[in-house]
Amino acid sequence: MDVVYLLDILGTFAFAVSGALVASDKKFDLFGVIIIAFVTAVGGGMLRDVLINAHPINWIADLNYLYVIFTAVVFTFLFKSKIAFLSRTMFLFDTIGISVFTLLGLQKGLSFNLHPIIALIMGMISAVFGGVLRDVLTNKVPLIFEKEIYASACLAGGIIYLLLFKFSTLPEKFIFIIAALVIITIRAISVKYHLQLPKIKDDLFGKLK
Repeated sequence: MDVVYLLDILGTFAFAVSGALVASDKKFDLFGVIIIAFVTAVGGGMLRDVLINAHPINWIADLNYLYVIFTAVVFTFLFKSKIAFLSRTMFLFDTIGISVFTLLGLQKGLSFNLHPIIALIMGMISAVFGGVLRDVLTNKVPLIFEKEIYASACLAGGIIYLLLFKFSTLPEKFIFIIAALVIITIRAISVKYHLQLPKIKDDLFGKLK
């Protein structure tokens, strides 16, 4: 298997588990859990493919994505009761998902000869919009609309990838790993130390008064 494909499968599994955990925590039935896992795992990538006119869309052309999602749902049901810290587990899988999907979306945008800035936006869409759909469908405020550092971590990792890809001689696989670790590290540090982006009204304009 191609390494990029394996990473895509890993990101799909991670996001599907994240969605299944949220839906299970909300007491959804099995069908509801599957739907939330599905939209979390493939929603962002599907929107990206529609925007750049990439057909066929991944999960339609390759049933392995659906198999991975169903496996993630079964995994969640089997091991949820043994997970000591559900929130930490959701954070782990969500962070893995956004790091992998940001860079895969960025790479796909570049492969379609998009401008690097547009490709970076496609990477961010791939990473965050599955989570947005998950949160909206489970009646939560999406993380990207709150102060928590989320999409900005994807932005930083994507910029690192573009800079290393342009100016370094490192193999692309190493660049991918470095950029993914940047995203994971920023997310982990921001959550551990409660680092947040300022609110426009309260934090910025308030200081100007």
